Amino acid sequence: MADDQKHFRAVSSITFGVADLPRARAFYDALGFVADPASNDEYVIYALENLKLSLFPRALLAKDAEVADDGHGFDGITFAHDYPSAEAVDAAMSHALAAGAVLRRPARTVFWGGYSAFVADPDGHLWELVYNPFL
Repeated sequence: MADDQKHFRAVSSITFGVADLPRARAFYDALGFVADPASNDEYVIYALENLKLSLFPRALLAKDAEVADDGHGFDGITFAHDYPSAEAVDAAMSHALAAGAVLRRPARTVFWGGYSAFVADPDGHLWELVYNPFL
């Protein structure tokens, strides 16, 4: 298998869009999840065995992905795959689009300093293709 065909073979992060971030954090903390030190009042990140679980306000997650948070077509969950560079994100986006993904938000530098794009699979499930220069 060519390297450019391995783009979606690993999930590095799952983000839950939550209605009440403090309530969601209290729940996961009570389950024994340990928040990453980078977590704050705007989002929470938990390191799991082989991926990260992030909590992010649902309305802001929909806004970031440029999809409507109207209960139709957005289930409040995104899957992410981290890449080593912005160029790798662009390559993954091109590969996904060639495979039939729908572009939901083109790749660009985002508010927190990373670089990402959102694509949807044929059933509308959102994937964030992301380069995080802080990892």
